[in-house]
Amino acid sequence: MQFIRQMDQDSAALVGWGIRVLVLSSGEDARRGVTARRLSGLGGQVDCETEMFSALGMLIDDPAGYGLFVMECDGFGGEEAGRRAWSMLGDIVGRVPVILVTRDCQSQLFPEDRRAPIVLRAPLSAVSLRVGFEHAMRHRVMWHAI
Repeated sequence: MQFIRQMDQDSAALVGWGIRVLVLSSGEDARRGVTARRLSGLGGQVDCETEMFSALGMLIDDPAGYGLFVMECDGFGGEEAGRRAWSMLGDIVGRVPVILVTRDCQSQLFPEDRRAPIVLRAPLSAVSLRVGFEHAMRHRVMWHAI
């Protein structure tokens, strides 16, 4: 016996439709671009940066311009470097959610506090990225006309 779950396809949308995402990756990770492609597949408009202070400067200069910041930490010194970068953002973390991706992560973190970073284990799977992305976007409300 098969059960089929019917979904309303008209109201279904990509999770991050139109969200501008800044991805910080080291040279090796940036060349592969797996994270950027997956974020694009979730509906995000992705900008990639390979230099940490340049990326942080972009966020600080225009915090309203981005809806999410994703840092692949391993090319910059691991989770400790990611948390240092997150702390440098100051008050911006209240407006721009942060996802840190690192091999140092033993268990993935999905904090209730919007200011705290989401920490995902590398190598990043499509499922963990989607869950992290949805968790980061949980404050967004999409209104659909019925």
